[in-house]
Amino acid sequence: MTMKTKILLILLVFTSSLTFAQKKLADKFYKNYAYIKASELYEDAYNDGDDSEHVLTRLGDCYYNNSNSEKAAAWYKLALDRYKNVQPEVVYKYIQTQRSLGNYAEANEWMKTFKEIQNDDGRSDELASSLSVYEELSSTKQVFVQLTNLEINSSYSDFGTFVHNDKLYFASARNTEGEVYKWNEQPFLDIYQATVGEENGEKTFSDADQLTSSVINTDYHEASVAITKDGQTMYFTRDNMTKKNKIDFDRYGTSYLKIYKATLVNGSWENIIDLPFNDKVFSTGHPTLSADEKQLYFVSDREGGLGQTDIYVVDIYEDGSFSEPRNLGGMVNTEGREMFPFISEDNTLYFSSDGYLNLGLLDIFKSNVLNEATAEPVNLGAPYNSGYDDFAFFTNADAQTGYFSSNRDGGKGNDDIYGFATYECKQLVKGVTLNSETLEPIGNATVQKIDETGKIVEEITSDENGNYMFELDCDRTFTILGKKEDYKDDKKDITTTKADGEEHQADLHLVPLIQDNQIVINPIFFDFDKWNIRTDAKYELENIVDVLRQHDDMIIKIEAHTDSRGTDRYNVKLSDRRAKSTRDYLLSRNIAPERIESAIGYGERQLLNECADGVKCSEEQHQENRRSYFYILKN
Repeated sequence: MTMKTKILLILLVFTSSLTFAQKKLADKFYKNYAYIKASELYEDAYNDGDDSEHVLTRLGDCYYNNSNSEKAAAWYKLALDRYKNVQPEVVYKYIQTQRSLGNYAEANEWMKTFKEIQNDDGRSDELASSLSVYEELSSTKQVFVQLTNLEINSSYSDFGTFVHNDKLYFASARNTEGEVYKWNEQPFLDIYQATVGEENGEKTFSDADQLTSSVINTDYHEASVAITKDGQTMYFTRDNMTKKNKIDFDRYGTSYLKIYKATLVNGSWENIIDLPFNDKVFSTGHPTLSADEKQLYFVSDREGGLGQTDIYVVDIYEDGSFSEPRNLGGMVNTEGREMFPFISEDNTLYFSSDGYLNLGLLDIFKSNVLNEATAEPVNLGAPYNSGYDDFAFFTNADAQTGYFSSNRDGGKGNDDIYGFATYECKQLVKGVTLNSETLEPIGNATVQKIDETGKIVEEITSDENGNYMFELDCDRTFTILGKKEDYKDDKKDITTTKADGEEHQADLHLVPLIQDNQIVINPIFFDFDKWNIRTDAKYELENIVDVLRQHDDMIIKIEAHTDSRGTDRYNVKLSDRRAKSTRDYLLSRNIAPERIESAIGYGERQLLNECADGVKCSEEQHQENRRSYFYILKN
């Protein structure tokens, strides 16, 4: 090997170690949310030849977390062009930056790549995806819904609510005077009603009574009510009945369900009509009206369906007749069971199904399919859904409150009705930016709110008295970071609860870097018998860099000291090397040489305590003597 080759090899190794150290330092700043400083150091590493995936994607992340989509996109694109197996999260963030910049065609192209990456592992990857979806559905984090088991529930089955003019209608098996349904050994279902009131902001319910009509409730099943807005027409589900009010069976001895129509006459439901699309060889039930009341939706297991039970629709003509039933198709119906449809005022379809990925048994879904033909159902997730049957969703006109039914654990009976109310949840964090030495307020400090992903979501300036305040989302974790020129940063972690209106106090104690005639930082540590600048030392020295950059005319001198262990001559040489390594690091950060007057090591000549040669001292006492000073000669 020639001398020239050896020198080139040494230079390559030296350069490699420098960029590695630079990258480690950048990582440390990145971990502490100092994205601007980190990006500067990562770019230094990149300019020195480190174009690794780590550096490129971290640069993208630095700008992404600071909402600089243009620069983030540029660095992400470099990584994506250079490396073929970039993490899916990087691809996703690149897609987000393209959407932010209005480059939708580019975003859509990379969305295809994103989907391919997510499905590379075939069935195992699909399983992992299913597990992640399951965890997402079962989590109630950042879901602000209050559930109430209604006081009108009984020890029997109660389900299927519908509210009209402050009357809540539901089905219940609480009538113990009639026959018992052999399927579940409970009484047959009847339709009940209760008056909904309000007291101290809470809903109240009168005692539940059977409908005041002799022709609605029979000795057999009635359930699932839908009433027109004018209150004059009711649709409900009932067992298939003969004219003699007996259950009608098919030739195999099976009885099916039908939808009936009733009219309000002098306050009583009368004129029961068997709808024309019923049949005694299949079931038709669970009626619900469209928002404009021009269509009736229902559930049926008739021939030609996609699964065990499907959701159908018929048009209601002005003369009161009905069209032929139409199956809602594969955007709603599956090979499983789709049941209990409900259509809200905004034309959203809610239904229960066991045919989609869910938390178990029937889950409640919503779909915009009535407004958009290709819309896919969305699982409502917890707490609406559980590992049990969750069904019969109903929402009031405000879309914030309503009811659903479930046989989940903790209920009063076989099925129970639950009221729900969604609520806004915000909390506050307040604090003061303080001088950690004097505890005096520091005005006009920068305070940042950083979310769980490390993204700076808001930045403000404390007032002249150091006061700051942020609004926080509930059920989240945030980091509050305070910074100001000539001070070391301070941060506090805040975890919010689900209680609306709570306040958190988080004072930020910023350590002054300039104290008397010194720039004061934490001790700089060196490895035993070494004088190279470690990553943790560089992290501290960046505070010196910041102060010198803020004060263009500042001139300093550097002093390094050791403890008494080792010979005096050796310690002087070691400390002098360390002082000059410290100076050289500052120079490498573009600090002009003339701004550092001297860098001198004094060895053990200026001990701060009694730990001289021959004196037995603890490691902590020796550490007190191992120190560096940065004296300000001119400012």
